[in-house]
Amino acid sequence: HDLHPPPQSTLSPHHRLPIISTPIATMTNTGVKTDEKKQHFDDIYVESTPVPYKTRILDALDYVSDDFNRQMFDAHILPWAAAAAGCPKGSGRELNFVDLCSCFGNTTMATIYGMTYDAIRENWSDETKCRTIQSTRRIPVNVTGIDISQPALDYGKTAGLYDDTICSNLNERSTAEYEQVKKVMGDADILLSTAALVYLDLETIDGIIKSFAEGGDEQKEEGYILVNFLNPFALEKADDTKKILLKYLDFVGSRATRHRRMSELEQRNYPGEEWSLLELWVLKRRTP
Repeated sequence: HDLHPPPQSTLSPHHRLPIISTPIATMTNTGVKTDEKKQHFDDIYVESTPVPYKTRILDALDYVSDDFNRQMFDAHILPWAAAAAGCPKGSGRELNFVDLCSCFGNTTMATIYGMTYDAIRENWSDETKCRTIQSTRRIPVNVTGIDISQPALDYGKTAGLYDDTICSNLNERSTAEYEQVKKVMGDADILLSTAALVYLDLETIDGIIKSFAEGGDEQKEEGYILVNFLNPFALEKADDTKKILLKYLDFVGSRATRHRRMSELEQRNYPGEEWSLLELWVLKRRTP
């Protein structure tokens, strides 16, 4: 894969897409907090393989956002990561990569494996193909998947996407798992959280981002975060999340793209809207 120079940012850190509504959060059967106007897919997340996810989300809703996640990763993070890992000679160190609210791992496939939207769909097209990942990691990393769905994490571990997993409801901050997550964040070199922060309480987001920003050692290492924000869902919360990110981290770049087509429920809730949109952000640790 070719490495391209970072494009000029298309959005400032304080840019926001137009507000359409003020959402109300509801709790789904799996314990996930979601905007009541947003479609949730609890029945898919408890499946043992990603094939239903591929069919009902990636295919049916044209979930193209991972192509843009990969492009942002390649532009702003991969060149640094490859150099830190000593690629291609492997003279550097193995990096710690964390996929927060990772589900079955499609965005890890896009960023670490360099797979396109169509390649991911093909890999997850049936129960046999999905058992192995039809690509290789572009950089030496230890991948930790963190999610509320144990079946999704079990799949990722079995398929080789994840080296370690933590199953946790991150909005329950008194648990041992939440403390474990904060420790993993401090040790992380790269944090990925795409189309996911909307499900977390602001207190949870603050604790996780603060742990990443502080680093795991006395001497903080350089580290990067790739996150994105959904539109038109939970826009006020997205603004509050941006304030948390900018409180602890330095802004690197951003981009506005399509995310996926809206479901029928979402189109009824947002008349005239066909696509949900994304703001993609890359930020980095503040180092001495």
